[in-house]
Amino acid sequence: MTDDKTLLIVEDDPAFAPVLHRSFERRGYDVQSCDGLDSLRALLDTAQPRYAVVDLKVVGGSGLECVKLLHAHDPAMKIVVLTGFASIATAVEAIKLGACHYLAKPSNTDDIEAAFGKIEGDAEVPLTQRQTSLKNLEWERIHETLAESDFNISETARRLGMHRRTLARKLEKRRLT
Repeated sequence: MTDDKTLLIVEDDPAFAPVLHRSFERRGYDVQSCDGLDSLRALLDTAQPRYAVVDLKVVGGSGLECVKLLHAHDPAMKIVVLTGFASIATAVEAIKLGACHYLAKPSNTDDIEAAFGKIEGDAEVPLTQRQTSLKNLEWERIHETLAESDFNISETARRLGMHRRTLARKLEKRRLT
């Protein structure tokens, strides 16, 4: 890590955002926070963060849009996407848009700081023999469609051919597990 420990947190969870903010301040970071795309645009008029933590679901748009905006603002910025709605599709898109790492919640400050340092891939990561379950494949398809429809539940349900309430129940059930 360099001496420039300026960090931007894009998180709209009113319980989690201040906890993450304080945790990084205790580690010596100069932290600024916002809750979504519009507030991020306003903040970037004056801020030059070296690091960013971005939630996938934020006010006014997708965290993927925030990653794209942050990367365009400063291609050298180290961006970590942190989400409770992890999927292969959004992980791939986040990396393509400029994130250096993608973490599923729950992750702590240690995990995030370590992710800032892991810019290059690790070819030594062990491959697993476990096959993907039908439940996980369903979740990945749901999340991929959610991302494609900018996290609009009604539009996602329409595209998947299911009732909106059914989709909402599946999302709530997955969030709680």
